[in-house]
Parts: sequence; structure tokens; C-alpha cells
Amino acid sequence: MFIIDAHLDLSMNAMEWNRDLRLSVGEVRARERGMSDKPDRGKGTVSLPALRRGGIGLVVATQIARYVGPDNPLPGWHSPWQAWAQTQGQLAWYTSMEEAGEMVMIRDLEGLEAHVRMWVGDGAAGDGGKLPVGYILSLEGADSIVTPEYLHRAYAYGLRAVGPAHYGPGRYANGTDSSGGLGIEGRALLKEMRRLNIILDATHLCDDAFRDAMELFDGPVWASHNNCRALVDHNRQFSDEMIRTLVQKGAVIGGALDAWMMVPGWVRGRSDPRAMGCDLGKVVDHLDHICQIAGNALHVGIGTDLDGAFGKEQCPYDLETIADLRHLPELLRGRGYSPEDIRNVLYGNWLRFLREAWG
Repeated sequence: MFIIDAHLDLSMNAMEWNRDLRLSVGEVRARERGMSDKPDRGKGTVSLPALRRGGIGLVVATQIARYVGPDNPLPGWHSPWQAWAQTQGQLAWYTSMEEAGEMVMIRDLEGLEAHVRMWVGDGAAGDGGKLPVGYILSLEGADSIVTPEYLHRAYAYGLRAVGPAHYGPGRYANGTDSSGGLGIEGRALLKEMRRLNIILDATHLCDDAFRDAMELFDGPVWASHNNCRALVDHNRQFSDEMIRTLVQKGAVIGGALDAWMMVPGWVRGRSDPRAMGCDLGKVVDHLDHICQIAGNALHVGIGTDLDGAFGKEQCPYDLETIADLRHLPELLRGRGYSPEDIRNVLYGNWLRFLREAWG
């Protein structure tokens, strides 16, 4: 089964975690044995071979670099120019993977259709083939866009989706664990995104910024990796009202596999996935909740966020590597989803969204 994963921090893992993602997950873990500089050392779940093994032939892959002011305790860069430079280093990694034949950037409808034909037409999905993994370039948090002119530069090299916020206060929008609507800069960013037909990623927008963005932006909107507040009560998650707004806009919402977003009561560094009952079925709970609100299965997909600064210690206990997304069809069938629904969840909804946005 062909699968699309709408959120992976591949370049962050390669450049900041120093992971050679051309290797198997086991080889990456072995290289990190004994390391303790990060809590997820030796516990990664993502590599390019694992993506191929799982039939995950297309991903939305990020650039990410936060600007932090003097009073911001979050990790990040001390100027937007430094943040921009960081994203350019991440871009260089993606380019190097293309040159190595490991990946291919998808930036338009023609490229999308050709890539899907290559994966599905060749029957390569899930057979361990050596086809390049396609990627759509996304920016998680817009702090590195120094001025709107930089957004035009980024579009020229292939950027096709932007999430204006990440955690905390941002230059263009406030994100998770913060508050406040869009200011002049944020509104100007959305205007330029609309002009360039860049997809707005609603993930991480705080409630105030979400409300403003949904009122102002009339272009394509998705939420690459977001779960439901009704099941895990935190401002990082979408309320039912927010989900209804996204459905009305034709958005697709990707279910995330970060355990603290999947089950209530998670304590970072202390909770255990098995003890908390956090398995792949929990993400199906979130996807199903969205489907019940929408009245159909046309607005959900997969956006795992695996290895997004966490590993096996904070993801479903029945997932050893990202290739285990192959088990989702069985779980969805068990909830009464039809074969067509399952295809839509795994890849069809993202494809339909992109065809409409880029057509």
C-alpha cells in the first residue's frame, strides 16, 4: 500500500542529530549507542530504507529554525538571518540526497503525478525497492523568513507549504503554549503566501492566530500533524470547532504519532508507551473523531512527526520503525472503514488536496 506522510523532520535529524538517513534504522541506532546528549539517542524510527520498506513513497519534509528573542527561553537562533542560514543548510542536505538518488523534490502537479505513477505503477510500494522517496518541502515556523522577499526566494527553490508558527511566540504568528492574534507582519506573510499559492499549514497556530488565519487566508489550508483536543486536552490539539472550520475549508488533517498528543496524562521523560496503552490504535481514535465531525473520511491523513525530537520512548509501543505504518489498514478495517476510506486516509486525501491546490 502506498502511503503519504505529511510531516517528517528529515533534515533536522540529518543535520542536528547527525543521522545518516541512508542507513537502516538499526544502523543509525547502533551508531548512537552510548550517546546521551539527547533523550532519543539510539531510539530513532525513521530512515530512507524504512520509508521504502513501508511503502511511504511521498513525504512532506521540513525546514525548521526558530528565532528567539532575549526573553524567550526556548532553544533557537538569535537573529532571523541565522535562522535563515540554518534552513539553507537543511536545504543543502535535501539537495545532496537528490544528487545521491535517494530523494526527489515534488514542486508541481506534473512532478506529483509522475512520482505517484513511478511508485504505484511499478508496484514498488512496500517491496523494499530503491525508488527515490518524494518530498514536498515545508517550513515549520516562519521565523527564518527575514522579509517577504525571502519567501519568494524560498518558493523559487521549492518551498510549497508554510506553518507560520511553532512553539511559543513567533515573528509572524504565536504558536503552541502562547496566545495572541496575527499582527501586521503575520497578515503580510499570509498575503504573500496566497500570491504564491503556498499551502498554509495550520499546525501549531495558537487559538487566536488560528482564528485570524482562517478568516484572512482563502488559499489552500492543511494541518500536517495535529490531533484532537477532545481526546487529549491541550492547546497543541484542535478543538472540535477548529476541526469544523478546517473541514469547511477543505483541509486535510494528519494524525500525529507523538505519544503525549495521543493519550492523556503523558509525562515527558517518565511515561512509558506500553504502560500508557499508547499503540497505533490511539491515532485511529483521533482520526475517527475527525471523521465523525466531518461526516466522512475525506479530511484525515497521516502526518506522523516521528523522530521530531523524540523516538521509541515516546511513540506507539507497537511501532518499531516508520515502516510499521503498514499495519494501519488492518486497524482501520477493524473500525469499519471501507477499502476506499482506507486508501483515502493513507494517501488519497493528500493527493486530492494537492491536485486541487496545484491544478
